[in-house]
Amino acid sequence: MRNLLVQIFTWWNSQTIGTRFATWRFGKRVGEDEFGNVYYEGGMSSYGLPKRWVIYKGYAEASAIPPGWHGWMHHRTDVPPSKENYVAKEWQKAHRPNLTGSPQAYRPPGSLAVPGERPRVTGDYDAWTPGN
Repeated sequence: MRNLLVQIFTWWNSQTIGTRFATWRFGKRVGEDEFGNVYYEGGMSSYGLPKRWVIYKGYAEASAIPPGWHGWMHHRTDVPPSKENYVAKEWQKAHRPNLTGSPQAYRPPGSLAVPGERPRVTGDYDAWTPGN
């Protein structure tokens, strides 16, 4: 019952009730990634490409899509990683969750959240002051 209410009233947890119905009606399961996200394909878009979508396991965060699946989702390849032996390139980074708002968020020097004083500005910039 809880899952049904979450699907009716939220869009950020896995899937909505409308997405569940559309997936049941039109979707063909293509594969699953190491995070538990499930990928589907079905129907044609108005520009002639097959529609592709993902049902996230848990919180819907687009950066949680691995590089191989990202390429497939954006029609850069027609072969999904589940049908080939995809190996990420050395420059492709592993997923890191968005840390904004958490204690691990990036806080540059001079940020209000960092104690101390902001570093002095260097260079040829002169700040405007009223009356100058």
